[in-house]
Amino acid sequence: MDISTYFEFFKKKFNKLLTREENYILKLIKDFSFIFISMVFLGCNSDASLLTRAKKISQRIIITDGHIDIPWRLTKKMEDISVRTETGDFDYIRAKEGGLDVPFMSIYVPSFYQEGGAKEKADELINLVFKLADDSPDKFRVVTSTKEAEKTFEDGLIALPMGMENGAPIEHDLSNITYFYNRGIRYITLTHAKDNLICDSSYDTTATWGGLSDFGYQVVNEMNRVGIMIDISHVSDNAFYDVMKTTKAPAIASHSSCRVFTPGFERNMNDSMIKTLADNGGVIQINFGSSFLTQTSRDKRDENSIKIAEFSEKNGYNLEDKEMIEFSKKVQEENPIYADVTDVVDHIDHVVKIAGIDHVAFGSDFDGVGDTLPYGLKDASQFPNLIFHLLKRGYSEQDIQKICYKNIWRVWNEVDDIANSLQNGS
Repeated sequence: MDISTYFEFFKKKFNKLLTREENYILKLIKDFSFIFISMVFLGCNSDASLLTRAKKISQRIIITDGHIDIPWRLTKKMEDISVRTETGDFDYIRAKEGGLDVPFMSIYVPSFYQEGGAKEKADELINLVFKLADDSPDKFRVVTSTKEAEKTFEDGLIALPMGMENGAPIEHDLSNITYFYNRGIRYITLTHAKDNLICDSSYDTTATWGGLSDFGYQVVNEMNRVGIMIDISHVSDNAFYDVMKTTKAPAIASHSSCRVFTPGFERNMNDSMIKTLADNGGVIQINFGSSFLTQTSRDKRDENSIKIAEFSEKNGYNLEDKEMIEFSKKVQEENPIYADVTDVVDHIDHVVKIAGIDHVAFGSDFDGVGDTLPYGLKDASQFPNLIFHLLKRGYSEQDIQKICYKNIWRVWNEVDDIANSLQNGS
């Protein structure tokens, strides 16, 4: 007899030894095993199919990102972003891979320029964005409207609208609002890390104005008239509500997340603020930085910061010293702070739950939050992962289009329309 014959012989002998009940139990085990394996296989197959769909959607629809710090990144280390770069979170290749079509270039002016040179720094960074487009006209195009952005998408190029992070370059001259509009700026973040002439910052405990300054109210009204979106990311809670009471046009939070996941972190928006922004017709654009997404990430970041500071103090090292850099890297590796792409979706879910699908979008803060981006969303190439998880949670393609671009474009167009109305006296 061959092996199979021996096997069948002993199988029959064994089965005779089993009771009817035991045979029934074995059959159940077999059936359930088959079902379990099938579920695992089908689940994997379903996920693979959904990811394929997500990738197709990312290439088919327009994806807009409200905040990318490429200009500032390039002032520290100039790179050719028309090709794949070794550093950073954004370049042409990765943007195309991820389907990112309209990344707002952040004209970031740090708070220390408030003492002087803010306008000059803003101009320098704006010039840099124009140079990116001039150097690679087959890849990039500076745009100032949704119409231009749509035409750029149809032409297969990446559109580069600009937003100015920190209103300090306005200085104390309202005419500078028109000046920056003419230079291509389409939103202004009223302040950054410190109180300025316009309003108080969420990061500053001074509360210089208790919200908006008298000049700040004038700035809001003039931005409405000129047609620049008001960005309330970075402002204090009081300043936010002052803006909401004053503005005639919808506002945005270009790179903020939900405070409910990070209690006490004023840089994020609480539920009342999100609802008020929605009532205003505005949009919150979710920040991808891990410390914006979960309290666990914030706690781990604080733990790491304490260890690094203690090491620096004990050994007399500066942050730029080789030993310091190596120690910091080791600390971060041993206690990673990273959230997950699903945490970004949690924030989107929360906004949709309390304010509706029309009031949420993306504001990644790529190249602005350092090495804190979540697993599955490490650079501009990974937008399909985000769309995949939106699909997995039941969002329709229509919903995803709203989140990817239609919501923020609606605000952009409404701000334009209101400005035209104000300028025409109607």
